[in-house]
Amino acid sequence: MVRFYSSDYTFDYSFSAVALAYFLRYPNPYSRHVASTDTIDRFYDPVTQRLTTVRLHVKQSRLPPAVLKLLPKSSALVGSTEGEGKEGRAQSFILEKSVVDVREGWMETESRNLDWNNVLSVIERHTFRRPEVQGEGAVDNLTDVHVDVTLKSRIGEQLRRRRQRWGEQATASSVLGGVAAGETGVVSETTAEVEEAPAKQSWFSSWSSSAIRAAVETISLQRTEKSQPKAQLGMGVVLDRLRTGGIQRVLEGMKDDRELAS
Repeated sequence: MVRFYSSDYTFDYSFSAVALAYFLRYPNPYSRHVASTDTIDRFYDPVTQRLTTVRLHVKQSRLPPAVLKLLPKSSALVGSTEGEGKEGRAQSFILEKSVVDVREGWMETESRNLDWNNVLSVIERHTFRRPEVQGEGAVDNLTDVHVDVTLKSRIGEQLRRRRQRWGEQATASSVLGGVAAGETGVVSETTAEVEEAPAKQSWFSSWSSSAIRAAVETISLQRTEKSQPKAQLGMGVVLDRLRTGGIQRVLEGMKDDRELAS
């Protein structure tokens, strides 16, 4: 099962201000866990006049404790300390791609996690759009935002592939056993066990992995429902800094937030 989150809201700022604030949003008082942001690639198409940017965000975060409790203790994912800092906080990596069309007044972004994919895949999409001008005197200080988040747990996919192989092996053993029985008149007990064991294990593993996937997705959806309003508030802080003091005020705010996070 896949979980979805969706929301719509409007910023009382022009599209150009919101687009600029998006690239300057980390860190802010609501996202001090973002350790760094690096631009990997940037391309401007002179024909379409669109700017495409790819960035990598490094965050001091980890899977929710409730999710970790659902994973087997023997799992390498639970016992791994790779990437953990001095205070035991693990780093996570987020790949972000954005396309901005200033002429038409829209920006589309997509972010996805690069780690823990075998436990949970999170794809977050934002669309920022300047409202269509309707009639004379329409103001250009509003930006509509649409957010879509897709959460999918991949727990058990390897087990399903293994069960498929077990089923193929069991089928082959059954065929060979049937040939032997036709020749000797005796059905091998081992063949019968091979046929029955994968079926029992397949049913149990399917039930347990499905339950864990559903629980992981539900917990993560609840976390998303709490984090998305905070992300909106964080953008609001950056926009207010731009309005009151321009880029200089935003950079000063970034410095203050980094110091408070350290």
